Amino acid sequence: MRKEEKAQILESIAAQLQETPNFYITDISGLNAGQTSMLRRECFEKGIKLVVVKNTLFHKAVEALGNEEATLVFPALEGPTAIMYCETPNAPAKLIKKFNEAGQDKPALKAAYVQECAFVGADKLNELCNIKSREELIADIVALLQSPVRNVVSALQNAGPQTIAGLVKTLSEKE
Repeated sequence: MRKEEKAQILESIAAQLQETPNFYITDISGLNAGQTSMLRRECFEKGIKLVVVKNTLFHKAVEALGNEEATLVFPALEGPTAIMYCETPNAPAKLIKKFNEAGQDKPALKAAYVQECAFVGADKLNELCNIKSREELIADIVALLQSPVRNVVSALQNAGPQTIAGLVKTLSEKE
């Protein structure tokens, strides 16, 4: 591979890292054509970009980011490597877990850099599956904010008009 080709690949990896900062380092070696096709289809459906990379080029691209936390994934850059880029932080972890539960040992998680934190090792898969996306966190906050109001409205509706009249009378007496 010529220097120009390497420079182009390095630029495309760096651009992808800027666009989608969450990435998973996986091993997909040993998958046959059918399994690879199924994995790529699942990745496409879930908005995950799967790319096979050279370890040295990916190492240089991550190093160029200048992020100390991201450099913690460097020990995982050995052997065959495929990178899963994603917007949703837990989507690749759930996909890998789905394949593992189906009895396949590949794709195998090597490391991940998700929400500005590095996770190294296959044992971190369950932690990564439990990470909530931005939308899920917003939904949780909204639900927490709505629950006290729901409780008050529900209590007023179930208690009937006597309780409401008593409540209004008590509030008017306090004034």
